[in-house]
Amino acid sequence: MHRFLISASHKSSGKTTVSIGVAAALRARGQVVQPFKKGPDYIDPLWLGTAAGRTCRNLDFYLSPNEDLRAQFARHGWDADACLVEGNMGLYDGLDLHGTNSNAALAKLLGLPVILVLEARGLTRGIAPLILGYQAFDRDLTIAGVILNKLGGKRHEAKLRAIIEHYTDVPVIGAIQDDPRLQLVERHLGLMPANEAQAAQRRIGEIAAAVAEQVDLDRLLAVSRTDRALPRPAPQVIAGGPTVRIAIAQDAAFGFYYADDIDALRAAGAELVPFDAMRDARLPACDGLFIGGGFPESFLEQLSANASLRADIFAAIENGLPAYAECGGLMYLARSIEWNGKTAPMVGAIAGDVVMHKKPVGRGYVTLKPTPDHPWRSADAVGDLRAHEFHYSSIENLPADTRYAYGMTRGHGVDGQRDGIVYKNLLASYSHLRATAGCEWPAKFVRFVRAHLETMREAQRCSG
Repeated sequence: MHRFLISASHKSSGKTTVSIGVAAALRARGQVVQPFKKGPDYIDPLWLGTAAGRTCRNLDFYLSPNEDLRAQFARHGWDADACLVEGNMGLYDGLDLHGTNSNAALAKLLGLPVILVLEARGLTRGIAPLILGYQAFDRDLTIAGVILNKLGGKRHEAKLRAIIEHYTDVPVIGAIQDDPRLQLVERHLGLMPANEAQAAQRRIGEIAAAVAEQVDLDRLLAVSRTDRALPRPAPQVIAGGPTVRIAIAQDAAFGFYYADDIDALRAAGAELVPFDAMRDARLPACDGLFIGGGFPESFLEQLSANASLRADIFAAIENGLPAYAECGGLMYLARSIEWNGKTAPMVGAIAGDVVMHKKPVGRGYVTLKPTPDHPWRSADAVGDLRAHEFHYSSIENLPADTRYAYGMTRGHGVDGQRDGIVYKNLLASYSHLRATAGCEWPAKFVRFVRAHLETMREAQRCSG
Protein backbone atom coordinates (compact mmCIF):
# COMPACT_ATOMS: atom_id res chain seq x y z
CA MET A 1 0.00 0.00 0.00
CA HIS A 2 1.05 3.58 -0.60
CA ARG A 3 -0.08 6.62 1.35
CA PHE A 4 1.15 10.22 1.14
CA LEU A 5 0.17 13.87 1.52
CA ILE A 6 0.90 16.39 -1.24
CA SER A 7 1.47 19.87 0.15
CA ALA A 8 3.23 23.04 -0.93
CA SER A 9 5.35 25.79 0.55
CA HIS A 10 2.55 28.28 -0.02
CA LYS A 11 -0.83 28.66 -1.63
CA SER A 12 -1.11 28.70 -5.45
CA SER A 13 2.06 26.64 -5.97
CA GLY A 14 0.23 24.27 -8.31
CA LYS A 15 -0.30 21.42 -5.85
CA THR A 16 -3.88 20.85 -7.00
CA THR A 17 -2.78 20.41 -10.61
CA VAL A 18 0.03 18.10 -9.46
CA SER A 19 -2.37 16.12 -7.24
CA ILE A 20 -4.88 15.70 -10.07
CA GLY A 21 -2.12 14.58 -12.42
CA VAL A 22 -0.65 12.10 -9.93
CA ALA A 23 -4.09 10.62 -9.17
CA ALA A 24 -4.92 10.18 -12.85
CA ALA A 25 -1.46 8.90 -13.79
CA LEU A 26 -1.47 6.29 -11.01
CA ARG A 27 -4.97 5.25 -12.00
CA ALA A 28 -3.80 4.81 -15.60
CA ARG A 29 -1.14 2.42 -14.29
CA GLY A 30 -3.84 0.25 -12.72
CA GLN A 31 -3.60 1.59 -9.16
CA VAL A 32 -6.79 1.97 -7.12
CA VAL A 33 -6.41 5.56 -5.90
CA GLN A 34 -8.41 7.01 -3.02
CA PRO A 35 -8.18 10.81 -3.00
CA PHE A 36 -8.69 13.01 0.05
CA LYS A 37 -8.74 16.80 0.39
CA LYS A 38 -7.82 18.60 3.58
CA GLY A 39 -10.13 21.35 4.73
CA PRO A 40 -13.47 22.73 3.55
CA ASP A 41 -13.58 22.47 -0.23
CA TYR A 42 -16.02 21.31 -2.89
CA ILE A 43 -14.20 22.16 -6.12
CA ASP A 44 -10.82 20.46 -5.71
CA PRO A 45 -12.52 17.21 -4.61
CA LEU A 46 -14.63 17.21 -7.77
CA TRP A 47 -11.45 17.32 -9.88
CA LEU A 48 -9.62 14.81 -7.71
CA GLY A 49 -12.53 12.39 -7.70
CA THR A 50 -12.87 12.61 -11.47
CA ALA A 51 -9.13 12.05 -11.91
CA ALA A 52 -9.01 9.06 -9.55
CA GLY A 53 -12.30 7.54 -10.64
CA ARG A 54 -13.22 7.30 -6.97
CA THR A 55 -15.09 9.80 -4.81
CA CYS A 56 -12.82 12.24 -2.99
CA ARG A 57 -13.35 12.65 0.76
CA ASN A 58 -12.67 15.72 2.93
CA LEU A 59 -10.62 15.73 6.13
CA ASP A 60 -11.14 18.81 8.29
CA PHE A 61 -9.68 19.49 11.74
CA TYR A 62 -12.20 22.25 12.51
CA LEU A 63 -15.21 20.07 11.75
CA SER A 64 -13.98 16.69 13.00
CA PRO A 65 -12.06 15.56 16.09
CA ASN A 66 -8.83 13.62 15.57
CA GLU A 67 -10.37 10.22 16.18
CA ASP A 68 -12.99 10.92 13.51
CA LEU A 69 -10.29 11.95 11.02
CA ARG A 70 -8.46 8.67 11.57
CA ALA A 71 -11.71 6.74 11.18
CA GLN A 72 -12.68 8.60 7.99
CA PHE A 73 -9.26 7.98 6.47
CA ALA A 74 -9.40 4.27 7.27
CA ARG A 75 -13.02 3.86 6.22
CA HIS A 76 -12.43 5.19 2.73
CA GLY A 77 -8.82 4.18 2.18
CA TRP A 78 -8.51 0.66 3.58
CA ASP A 79 -9.08 -1.05 0.20
CA ALA A 80 -7.07 1.36 -1.99
CA ASP A 81 -3.63 0.75 -3.47
CA ALA A 82 -2.72 4.40 -2.96
CA CYS A 83 -4.19 7.05 -0.64
CA LEU A 84 -3.45 10.58 -1.84
CA VAL A 85 -4.23 13.49 0.45
CA GLU A 86 -4.07 16.97 -1.05
CA GLY A 87 -3.35 19.66 1.50
CA ASN A 88 -4.66 23.21 1.59
CA MET A 89 -2.56 26.37 1.77
CA GLY A 90 1.09 25.84 2.78
CA LEU A 91 2.57 22.91 4.67
CA TYR A 92 2.72 24.68 8.04
CA ASP A 93 -0.11 27.19 7.59
CA GLY A 94 -3.07 26.98 9.95
CA LEU A 95 -5.48 28.75 12.24
CA ASP A 96 -3.42 28.82 15.40
CA LEU A 97 0.10 29.59 16.61
CA HIS A 98 1.04 25.95 17.11
CA GLY A 99 -0.22 24.66 13.73
CA THR A 100 -2.52 22.08 15.27
CA ASN A 101 -4.72 22.04 12.16
CA SER A 102 -2.00 22.41 9.51
CA ASN A 103 -1.13 20.02 6.69
CA ALA A 104 1.88 18.96 8.73
CA ALA A 105 -0.38 18.11 11.69
CA LEU A 106 -2.63 16.00 9.46
CA ALA A 107 0.36 14.17 7.98
CA LYS A 108 1.61 13.31 11.47
CA LEU A 109 -1.85 12.33 12.70
CA LEU A 110 -2.29 9.86 9.83
CA GLY A 111 1.36 8.79 9.60
CA LEU A 112 1.87 10.13 6.07
CA PRO A 113 5.10 11.15 4.35
CA VAL A 114 4.90 14.55 2.67
CA ILE A 115 5.56 15.25 -0.99
CA LEU A 116 6.37 18.97 -1.15
CA VAL A 117 5.44 20.87 -4.30
CA LEU A 118 7.71 23.87 -4.77
CA GLU A 119 6.98 26.61 -7.27
CA ALA A 120 10.50 26.97 -8.65
CA ARG A 121 9.95 29.99 -10.88
CA GLY A 122 12.76 32.49 -10.17
CA LEU A 123 14.58 30.19 -7.73
CA THR A 124 18.14 28.85 -8.00
CA ARG A 125 20.46 28.36 -5.01
CA GLY A 126 17.82 29.73 -2.66
CA ILE A 127 15.82 26.54 -2.99
CA ALA A 128 18.26 24.71 -0.68
CA PRO A 129 17.65 26.80 2.48
CA LEU A 130 13.94 26.70 1.69
CA ILE A 131 13.92 22.89 1.81
CA LEU A 132 16.27 22.75 4.78
CA GLY A 133 14.07 25.18 6.67
CA TYR A 134 10.95 23.11 6.04
CA GLN A 135 12.79 20.04 7.30
CA ALA A 136 14.18 21.76 10.39
CA PHE A 137 10.90 23.41 11.40
CA ASP A 138 9.41 20.06 12.46
CA ARG A 139 11.78 17.12 12.81
CA ASP A 140 8.87 14.77 13.50
CA LEU A 141 7.60 15.28 9.95
CA THR A 142 8.91 13.24 7.03
CA ILE A 143 9.41 15.21 3.82
CA ALA A 144 9.91 12.25 1.50
CA GLY A 145 10.46 14.15 -1.72
CA VAL A 146 9.94 17.35 -3.65
CA ILE A 147 8.27 18.06 -6.96
CA LEU A 148 9.59 21.17 -8.65
CA ASN A 149 6.83 23.02 -10.47
CA LYS A 150 6.64 25.79 -13.07
CA LEU A 151 10.27 25.39 -14.13
CA GLY A 152 11.85 27.74 -16.63
CA GLY A 153 13.35 25.03 -18.86
CA LYS A 154 15.71 22.06 -18.76
CA ARG A 155 18.72 24.18 -17.83
CA HIS A 156 16.84 25.60 -14.85
CA GLU A 157 15.83 22.08 -13.85
CA ALA A 158 19.42 20.80 -14.01
CA LYS A 159 20.66 23.63 -11.79
CA LEU A 160 17.99 23.01 -9.17
CA ARG A 161 18.57 19.27 -9.13
CA ALA A 162 22.30 19.79 -8.60
CA ILE A 163 21.74 22.31 -5.80
CA ILE A 164 19.18 20.14 -3.98
CA GLU A 165 21.36 17.03 -4.29
CA HIS A 166 24.42 18.88 -2.99
CA TYR A 167 22.85 20.64 0.01
CA THR A 168 19.97 18.38 1.09
CA ASP A 169 19.03 14.73 1.45
CA VAL A 170 15.57 15.19 -0.04
CA PRO A 171 15.07 13.44 -3.38
CA VAL A 172 13.65 15.31 -6.37
CA ILE A 173 10.92 13.00 -7.60
CA GLY A 174 9.47 15.34 -10.20
CA ALA A 175 10.25 18.43 -12.24
CA ILE A 176 7.37 19.96 -14.17
CA GLN A 177 8.01 22.62 -16.76
CA ASP A 178 5.91 25.78 -16.79
CA ASP A 179 3.07 25.12 -19.23
CA PRO A 180 -0.04 27.34 -19.41
CA ARG A 181 -1.96 24.43 -20.94
CA LEU A 182 -1.85 22.62 -17.61
CA GLN A 183 -3.53 25.41 -15.66
CA LEU A 184 -7.08 24.75 -14.55
CA VAL A 185 -9.75 27.24 -15.53
CA GLU A 186 -10.35 29.73 -12.72
CA ARG A 187 -13.33 31.91 -11.88
CA HIS A 188 -14.54 34.23 -9.15
CA LEU A 189 -14.89 31.46 -6.55
CA GLY A 190 -11.78 29.48 -7.45
CA LEU A 191 -11.24 26.55 -9.78
CA MET A 192 -13.90 25.68 -12.33
CA PRO A 193 -15.85 22.69 -10.96
CA ALA A 194 -15.22 19.45 -12.82
CA ASN A 195 -18.97 18.80 -13.02
CA GLU A 196 -19.36 22.07 -14.94
CA ALA A 197 -16.33 21.90 -17.24
CA GLN A 198 -17.35 19.87 -20.30
CA ALA A 199 -13.70 19.34 -21.19
CA ALA A 200 -12.74 18.15 -17.68
CA GLN A 201 -11.76 14.65 -18.79
CA ARG A 202 -9.64 15.98 -21.63
CA ARG A 203 -7.91 18.46 -19.33
CA ILE A 204 -7.27 15.78 -16.72
CA GLY A 205 -5.81 13.57 -19.44
CA GLU A 206 -3.41 16.32 -20.49
CA ILE A 207 -2.32 16.94 -16.91
CA ALA A 208 -1.88 13.20 -16.28
CA ALA A 209 0.28 12.82 -19.39
CA ALA A 210 2.52 15.71 -18.31
CA VAL A 211 2.86 14.33 -14.78
CA ALA A 212 3.57 10.79 -15.99
CA GLU A 213 6.35 12.16 -18.17
CA GLN A 214 7.88 14.56 -15.64
CA VAL A 215 7.31 12.86 -12.27
CA ASP A 216 9.05 9.63 -11.30
CA LEU A 217 5.98 7.67 -10.26
CA ASP A 218 8.03 4.61 -9.31
CA ARG A 219 10.07 6.75 -6.93
CA LEU A 220 6.89 8.29 -5.54
CA LEU A 221 5.45 4.84 -4.83
CA ALA A 222 8.74 3.72 -3.28
CA VAL A 223 8.96 6.61 -0.79
CA SER A 224 5.27 6.27 0.15
CA ARG A 225 5.15 2.49 0.57
CA THR A 226 3.82 1.11 3.84
CA ASP A 227 3.08 -2.37 5.14
CA ARG A 228 0.75 -1.00 7.81
CA ALA A 229 -2.78 -1.88 6.78
CA LEU A 230 -5.72 0.37 7.59
CA PRO A 231 -8.48 -1.24 9.66
CA ARG A 232 -11.42 -2.51 7.66
CA PRO A 233 -14.57 -0.59 8.65
CA ALA A 234 -17.65 -2.23 10.08
CA PRO A 235 -20.65 -2.47 7.72
CA GLN A 236 -22.72 0.69 7.61
CA VAL A 237 -25.88 0.51 9.69
CA ILE A 238 -29.03 1.69 7.92
CA ALA A 239 -31.46 3.50 10.20
CA GLY A 240 -34.88 2.02 10.73
CA GLY A 241 -38.08 3.63 9.52
CA PRO A 242 -39.77 4.06 6.15
CA THR A 243 -37.73 5.37 3.24
CA VAL A 244 -38.38 8.97 2.23
CA ARG A 245 -37.78 10.45 -1.22
CA ILE A 246 -35.61 13.57 -1.16
CA ALA A 247 -35.21 15.47 -4.41
CA ILE A 248 -31.67 16.81 -4.82
CA ALA A 249 -30.50 19.38 -7.38
CA GLN A 250 -27.47 17.97 -9.19
CA ASP A 251 -26.33 19.83 -12.29
CA ALA A 252 -23.83 22.41 -13.48
CA ALA A 253 -25.34 25.10 -11.25
CA PHE A 254 -25.59 22.99 -8.09
CA GLY A 255 -22.84 20.47 -7.41
CA PHE A 256 -21.43 21.28 -3.98
CA TYR A 257 -22.20 18.22 -1.87
CA TYR A 258 -19.93 16.38 0.53
CA ALA A 259 -19.83 12.69 -0.29
CA ASP A 260 -20.03 11.76 3.39
CA ASP A 261 -23.24 13.81 3.72
CA ILE A 262 -24.77 11.99 0.76
CA ASP A 263 -23.81 8.67 2.35
CA ALA A 264 -25.30 9.80 5.67
CA LEU A 265 -28.59 10.81 4.04
CA ARG A 266 -28.92 7.37 2.48
CA ALA A 267 -27.93 5.64 5.72
CA ALA A 268 -30.64 7.63 7.51
CA GLY A 269 -33.27 6.27 5.12
CA ALA A 270 -33.36 8.74 2.24
CA GLU A 271 -33.81 7.79 -1.39
CA LEU A 272 -32.14 10.64 -3.26
CA VAL A 273 -33.88 11.66 -6.47
CA PRO A 274 -31.66 13.91 -8.62
CA PHE A 275 -33.05 16.65 -10.84
CA ASP A 276 -31.58 19.29 -13.14
CA ALA A 277 -32.69 22.81 -12.21
CA MET A 278 -32.12 24.03 -15.76
CA ARG A 279 -33.49 21.16 -17.84
CA ASP A 280 -36.20 19.38 -15.83
CA ALA A 281 -39.59 21.02 -16.24
CA ARG A 282 -41.11 19.53 -13.08
CA LEU A 283 -39.96 18.79 -9.56
CA PRO A 284 -39.88 15.00 -9.14
CA ALA A 285 -42.32 13.42 -6.72
CA CYS A 286 -40.66 13.77 -3.32
CA ASP A 287 -41.15 14.03 0.42
CA GLY A 288 -38.31 16.54 0.91
CA LEU A 289 -35.98 18.82 -1.05
CA PHE A 290 -32.22 19.49 -0.82
CA ILE A 291 -30.44 22.14 -2.90
CA GLY A 292 -26.73 22.46 -2.19
CA GLY A 293 -24.20 25.08 -3.12
CA GLY A 294 -22.89 25.97 -6.54
CA PHE A 295 -22.80 28.81 -9.04
CA PRO A 296 -26.41 29.82 -9.81
CA GLU A 297 -25.23 33.32 -10.77
CA SER A 298 -23.37 31.79 -13.72
CA PHE A 299 -26.60 30.24 -15.02
CA LEU A 300 -29.07 33.06 -14.45
CA GLU A 301 -30.75 32.82 -17.84
CA GLN A 302 -31.13 29.05 -17.81
CA LEU A 303 -32.43 28.88 -14.24
CA SER A 304 -34.80 31.79 -14.77
CA ALA A 305 -36.08 30.41 -18.08
CA ASN A 306 -37.19 27.17 -16.42
CA ALA A 307 -40.31 28.82 -15.05
CA SER A 308 -42.30 25.62 -14.64
CA LEU A 309 -39.76 24.09 -12.26
CA ARG A 310 -39.45 27.35 -10.33
CA ALA A 311 -43.23 27.40 -9.94
CA ASP A 312 -43.24 23.77 -8.79
CA ILE A 313 -40.61 24.43 -6.13
CA PHE A 314 -42.35 27.61 -4.97
CA ALA A 315 -45.68 25.80 -4.62
CA ALA A 316 -44.09 22.83 -2.83
CA ILE A 317 -42.42 25.04 -0.23
CA GLU A 318 -45.60 27.11 0.21
CA ASN A 319 -47.45 23.84 0.84
CA GLY A 320 -45.02 22.89 3.59
CA LEU A 321 -42.54 20.58 1.83
CA PRO A 322 -39.51 20.11 4.12
CA ALA A 323 -36.60 21.72 2.32
CA TYR A 324 -32.95 22.46 3.04
CA ALA A 325 -30.73 24.77 0.98
CA GLU A 326 -27.11 25.85 1.35
CA CYS A 327 -25.54 28.99 -0.15
CA GLY A 328 -26.20 28.59 -3.89
CA GLY A 329 -29.46 26.88 -3.00
CA LEU A 330 -30.43 29.83 -0.81
CA MET A 331 -29.67 32.17 -3.71
CA TYR A 332 -31.85 30.14 -6.09
CA LEU A 333 -34.79 30.14 -3.67
CA ALA A 334 -34.69 33.94 -3.29
CA ARG A 335 -36.79 36.32 -5.40
CA SER A 336 -33.95 37.33 -7.70
CA ILE A 337 -30.19 37.31 -8.30
CA GLU A 338 -28.31 40.36 -9.53
CA TRP A 339 -24.89 39.86 -11.13
CA ASN A 340 -22.83 41.87 -13.62
CA GLY A 341 -25.64 44.31 -14.24
CA LYS A 342 -28.24 41.60 -14.89
CA THR A 343 -31.13 40.67 -12.64
CA ALA A 344 -33.12 37.48 -13.10
CA PRO A 345 -36.13 36.15 -11.17
CA MET A 346 -35.60 32.99 -9.17
CA VAL A 347 -37.98 30.76 -7.18
CA GLY A 348 -39.24 33.43 -4.77
CA ALA A 349 -39.82 31.19 -1.76
CA ILE A 350 -37.52 33.48 0.24
CA ALA A 351 -38.71 37.09 0.34
CA GLY A 352 -35.31 38.61 -0.39
CA ASP A 353 -33.06 39.57 -3.31
CA VAL A 354 -29.52 38.33 -3.83
CA VAL A 355 -26.77 40.71 -4.95
CA MET A 356 -23.33 39.52 -6.06
CA HIS A 357 -20.25 41.46 -4.96
CA LYS A 358 -16.68 41.62 -6.23
CA LYS A 359 -15.19 40.58 -2.90
CA PRO A 360 -16.22 37.80 -0.50
CA VAL A 361 -18.95 38.68 1.96
CA GLY A 362 -18.50 35.60 4.12
CA ARG A 363 -15.40 33.43 4.02
CA GLY A 364 -14.01 30.74 6.29
CA TYR A 365 -15.18 28.74 9.27
CA VAL A 366 -18.32 29.61 11.19
CA THR A 367 -19.81 28.70 14.55
CA LEU A 368 -23.59 28.48 14.75
CA LYS A 369 -25.87 28.58 17.77
CA PRO A 370 -29.25 26.94 16.92
CA THR A 371 -32.32 28.97 17.85
CA PRO A 372 -35.80 27.73 18.82
CA ASP A 373 -36.92 28.54 15.25
CA HIS A 374 -34.71 25.80 13.79
CA PRO A 375 -37.26 23.47 12.13
CA TRP A 376 -35.42 20.19 12.80
CA ARG A 377 -33.43 21.06 15.88
CA SER A 378 -33.37 18.24 18.39
CA ALA A 379 -35.22 18.99 21.61
CA ASP A 380 -32.15 17.92 23.58
CA ALA A 381 -29.64 19.75 21.36
CA VAL A 382 -26.86 21.47 23.25
CA GLY A 383 -23.76 23.33 22.18
CA ASP A 384 -22.74 25.11 19.01
CA LEU A 385 -22.40 23.75 15.49
CA ARG A 386 -19.28 24.15 13.39
CA ALA A 387 -19.58 24.79 9.67
CA HIS A 388 -18.03 26.94 6.93
CA GLU A 389 -19.06 29.58 4.40
CA PHE A 390 -17.67 31.09 1.21
CA HIS A 391 -19.95 33.48 -0.64
CA TYR A 392 -19.63 36.62 -2.69
CA SER A 393 -23.32 37.43 -2.38
CA SER A 394 -25.59 39.03 0.17
CA ILE A 395 -29.35 38.77 0.47
CA GLU A 396 -31.20 42.05 0.84
CA ASN A 397 -34.74 43.38 1.40
CA LEU A 398 -35.66 40.60 3.82
CA PRO A 399 -38.79 41.28 5.91
CA ALA A 400 -38.20 42.54 9.44
CA ASP A 401 -39.97 39.50 10.88
CA THR A 402 -37.73 36.96 9.10
CA ARG A 403 -36.99 33.98 11.34
CA TYR A 404 -33.51 32.48 11.62
CA ALA A 405 -32.30 29.03 12.61
CA TYR A 406 -28.91 30.21 13.85
CA GLY A 407 -27.19 32.95 15.74
CA MET A 408 -23.57 33.50 14.67
CA THR A 409 -20.75 33.40 17.18
CA ARG A 410 -18.21 33.26 14.36
CA GLY A 411 -18.65 34.12 10.68
CA HIS A 412 -20.99 36.32 8.66
CA GLY A 413 -23.98 34.25 7.51
CA VAL A 414 -26.87 36.43 6.35
CA ASP A 415 -26.09 39.62 8.26
CA GLY A 416 -23.09 39.00 10.50
CA GLN A 417 -25.28 37.97 13.42
CA ARG A 418 -27.71 35.40 12.03
CA ASP A 419 -27.97 32.68 9.42
CA GLY A 420 -30.42 30.03 8.33
CA ILE A 421 -33.56 31.71 6.97
CA VAL A 422 -36.63 29.78 8.10
CA TYR A 423 -39.89 29.88 6.14
CA LYS A 424 -42.54 27.26 6.87
CA ASN A 425 -40.57 23.98 6.59
CA LEU A 426 -37.66 25.51 4.66
CA LEU A 427 -34.23 26.15 6.16
CA ALA A 428 -31.84 28.04 3.85
CA SER A 429 -28.40 29.17 5.02
CA TYR A 430 -25.13 30.50 3.69
CA SER A 431 -23.33 28.10 6.02
CA HIS A 432 -22.39 24.64 4.80
CA LEU A 433 -22.86 21.84 7.32
CA ARG A 434 -21.00 18.54 7.41
CA ALA A 435 -22.14 15.22 8.83
CA THR A 436 -19.46 14.97 11.49
CA ALA A 437 -19.44 14.42 15.24
CA GLY A 438 -21.85 16.84 16.87
CA CYS A 439 -23.58 17.76 13.60
CA GLU A 440 -25.54 14.76 12.36
CA TRP A 441 -27.73 16.97 10.20
CA PRO A 442 -28.63 14.33 7.55
CA ALA A 443 -30.26 12.04 10.12
CA LYS A 444 -32.09 14.97 11.72
CA PHE A 445 -33.35 16.23 8.37
CA VAL A 446 -34.54 12.76 7.32
CA ARG A 447 -36.38 12.37 10.64
CA PHE A 448 -37.99 15.76 10.07
CA VAL A 449 -39.08 14.76 6.55
CA ARG A 450 -40.39 11.44 7.83
CA ALA A 451 -42.35 13.09 10.66
CA HIS A 452 -43.89 15.61 8.27
CA LEU A 453 -44.87 12.82 5.87
CA GLU A 454 -46.53 10.89 8.68
CA THR A 455 -48.39 14.03 9.79
CA MET A 456 -49.69 14.54 6.25
CA ARG A 457 -50.79 10.91 5.98
CA GLU A 458 -52.53 11.09 9.35
CA ALA A 459 -54.34 14.25 8.26
CA GLN A 460 -55.49 12.48 5.09
CA ARG A 461 -56.74 9.49 7.09
CA CYS A 462 -58.67 11.76 9.42
CA SER A 463 -60.18 13.75 6.56
CA GLY A 464 -61.09 10.57 4.72
